[in-house]
Amino acid sequence: MHINISRLMRDIEAYAEYGKEKDGGVNRPSFSAADYQLRELFAQELEELGMNVSVDAIANVWGTFPGNGEKDFPLVIGSHLDTVPNGGKYDGALGVLVAKEIVQTLRDQHITLAHPLEIVSFTAEEANEFNFSTMGSRAFNGKLSSEELYEAKDSTGRTLAEAVEKAGGKLSQIGAAKQKTMAAYFELHIEQGRKLEKENLSVGIVDSIVGIYRDLVTIEGEQNHSGTTIMESRKDALVAASEMVAQVQKLALDLASDTVATVGKFEVFPNSANIIPGRVEFTLEVRSSDKQERESLVQHIHDSFYEIKNRHGVKMSVTNSYNTQECDFDKQLIELLEDAAVESGIPYKILPSMAGHDAMNLAPLTKTAMVFVKSIGGISHSPQELSLPEDIEKGANILLNALLKADKVI
Repeated sequence: MHINISRLMRDIEAYAEYGKEKDGGVNRPSFSAADYQLRELFAQELEELGMNVSVDAIANVWGTFPGNGEKDFPLVIGSHLDTVPNGGKYDGALGVLVAKEIVQTLRDQHITLAHPLEIVSFTAEEANEFNFSTMGSRAFNGKLSSEELYEAKDSTGRTLAEAVEKAGGKLSQIGAAKQKTMAAYFELHIEQGRKLEKENLSVGIVDSIVGIYRDLVTIEGEQNHSGTTIMESRKDALVAASEMVAQVQKLALDLASDTVATVGKFEVFPNSANIIPGRVEFTLEVRSSDKQERESLVQHIHDSFYEIKNRHGVKMSVTNSYNTQECDFDKQLIELLEDAAVESGIPYKILPSMAGHDAMNLAPLTKTAMVFVKSIGGISHSPQELSLPEDIEKGANILLNALLKADKVI
């Protein structure tokens, strides 16, 4: 069975109008005006497909297409509709729209599954001003409490409770967000990397998501006059921090593996041309599918930081802000995806995801698997983000046919 790729591509272009920028990028952070507008359109389109639409306590949007009554628990396909600032049109939205297209295809073919079929668009998958990435799926699986969510505010002072309520949710009922028992969860996403492109493949089947570790590192030196302070008596926070950043790169490269380490945010205080920097703050992130290697690299990086700190006579604090373990996906669902690919004559690769996704928060709750579609140039979180229709069609068809198989055997 095949989806209608022309219809799907029209949907992708239509949804990209919400938050569209002059350079072709999409700026649709969760709880922005564009996000609220698209939520309304999405719910309306699900209703037009004959789905029952609901919004849970954290404002995840659910659409349910009834089954024939033979099986109680739903098969679920999901992703997210929010974007990073000045992002692309495929990250997240592609997975939601493929799910919608699969429902439309089943309707066109007059097929009713044994299971109910549900679509979900999770709230705030991307990093946001409330500092809860994968917010909707984390709240759904019970990882976020109403107490910590109630404390969150954005840069304008707006509370998360206010933002969620405007989207149809209600934080006071957050315990009720985790209501659904699922038969299985599928997610289609762009790869956001170059592995598929390097092997000239359209599709990947994801067997795991890497563990992600993040620190906030603060270096305190001695702020002083840049002209009157001699070099040998300086305690320059920027010089020390710069050496640390270089060590992150060196130690990660020395591993010669898929483990990656990044300093993605770097701030200098007071950041003036004639002042020796007194404080620097930066983030450290390490990602790997190998827990032992990830933890070992973090330890080696920390050791190098302390050596640099002592040598420069500065102070340092390291605060862990995020630490998720690697996540393995369900072997039965992976086999169903492989069978669907083989039967369709579509070459594929089994690979891990180096990025976090909502699927990692569903995996502890139900059978879970993901399909990747090739990203041209490996580019994502950018207006240049691109996946080609022929690659999208192959990924969507594999997911559709694996879903039909899952309906019979799960």
